[in-house]
Amino acid sequence: MSINEDLNLNVFVKSVSNERDLDQETIYSAIESALAAQAAKQFGEEAELVWTEVVIDRNDGHYDAYRSWTVVADGAVEDPLREIALTEALEHSDEIDVGSVIRDELEMPTLGRIEAQNVKQMILQKVKEAERDKIATQYQDKVMTMTYAVVKRRLQSGYILEMSSPDRAEAFLAKEHVLPRESFRPNDRVRVLLFEISDQRRGPQLLVSRTHPEFIRALFAVEVPEVSEDLIEVRSAARDPGSRAKIAVKTNDGRIDPIGACVGMRGSRVQAVSNELGGERIDIILWDENPAKLVINAMAPAEVASIVVDEDNHAMDIAVETSQLSQAIGRSGQNVRLASELSGWTLNVMSEEDLEKKHQGDSVAAKAVFEKELGLDADLVEKIIAAGFKTIEELAYASLEELVALNNGDEEKAEELQLQSSDYLLTRAMAQDAVLAQDGIDEALLALEGMTSEYASQLVEAGIKTRDDLAECSVDELQDMIAISDTDAAALIMTARAHWFEDESE
Repeated sequence: MSINEDLNLNVFVKSVSNERDLDQETIYSAIESALAAQAAKQFGEEAELVWTEVVIDRNDGHYDAYRSWTVVADGAVEDPLREIALTEALEHSDEIDVGSVIRDELEMPTLGRIEAQNVKQMILQKVKEAERDKIATQYQDKVMTMTYAVVKRRLQSGYILEMSSPDRAEAFLAKEHVLPRESFRPNDRVRVLLFEISDQRRGPQLLVSRTHPEFIRALFAVEVPEVSEDLIEVRSAARDPGSRAKIAVKTNDGRIDPIGACVGMRGSRVQAVSNELGGERIDIILWDENPAKLVINAMAPAEVASIVVDEDNHAMDIAVETSQLSQAIGRSGQNVRLASELSGWTLNVMSEEDLEKKHQGDSVAAKAVFEKELGLDADLVEKIIAAGFKTIEELAYASLEELVALNNGDEEKAEELQLQSSDYLLTRAMAQDAVLAQDGIDEALLALEGMTSEYASQLVEAGIKTRDDLAECSVDELQDMIAISDTDAAALIMTARAHWFEDESE
């Protein structure tokens, strides 16, 4: 079938290929797909259900349309519009077997002006999708790198930017990724971080940001040669965009002061980064592999008086002088929040007096547990507490050497203490399982993230048997039922409430 004069395919393919820098075969495939859709549409509703295929001759631009059927065994035809029985298919050719595809040529009508225009629109849409896929592939290795971009237009939800590269790809800068009080006009040239290539319904989308923590790393790599040459590493960064940031730096060359290098002569380097970020105040602290030392550095300018590390909950209790408490917390909790993000630990800041009271309370509670549940004498309990053991679990899983030291070198008593602790945990677990085996306990409650069998057992005893029962509790009410921190209690309650919000969105 010859092509319509209004739609010179070969000329169109070459033109689009040159203009969009796409392989011609990609464009031919897009045209065949668009023509097949138009062919199905012109042959009516029935043909739309049938496999319609168009094949273009790459030499002269002629194309032919076909309907296709899959060959199935006799009696196995479920969809006559897509399948054909083997016996019937053999009438077309002797060399056909189950699974083969047979095609009948269609006498496709010549495309009119409107039909040709529709086909062109479908082709251009598919070409755009292919172009986006190509751009996504090209930019895959550039994720988390900084680049310049030019503002093309402003939207209610953000800005469309044109990346500074030969392919002039478009990127989207959402409002939430723009610094506070920052506004751009068309043709403004801005620095942005490509942080994600998002798969969307209309194809891959380049997403850029000026508020992402990695953006500040990239800026320091530009302003500080030692960072770009890997003599200094920015190991971690946390930001309150437009207001304040903290970065932790480490030197790979003992002769270089990492903080001084990042600050620069008279603060020139850090000031250049701050100016790019709309005056964002930047604290530069020294990285340390020891989490406690890193947190102490991150709490600057406040001075830490003492720190207690809770490895099980990945949290730290930090004590400062009462006069420095407001500075340590920061306005609206900013300083402690940034220090927490920088270190990756949950930080609880309090005065020295409050920390002492808290840990005295913890010690009293631990002593009561060891004396009541294990029946240990007061002297041994004092040694256990002094050694840092706060729970029977910690005691049960302690090494024999540690327990021998607690028992003045008596290995037999150490083994007895370890066995006693293990037996208690086993007995308690069996009792908890028996409670949890009762009727009426919601499995969704047991499946909540952060829920333990011990928590569940205590909750059931308090009358909390379903996820909704827990969701309706306050933090204080939950703490009256189980021994749990404020943070963990709030997190567990919000997890129990999560399905409420899911139901609302549906």
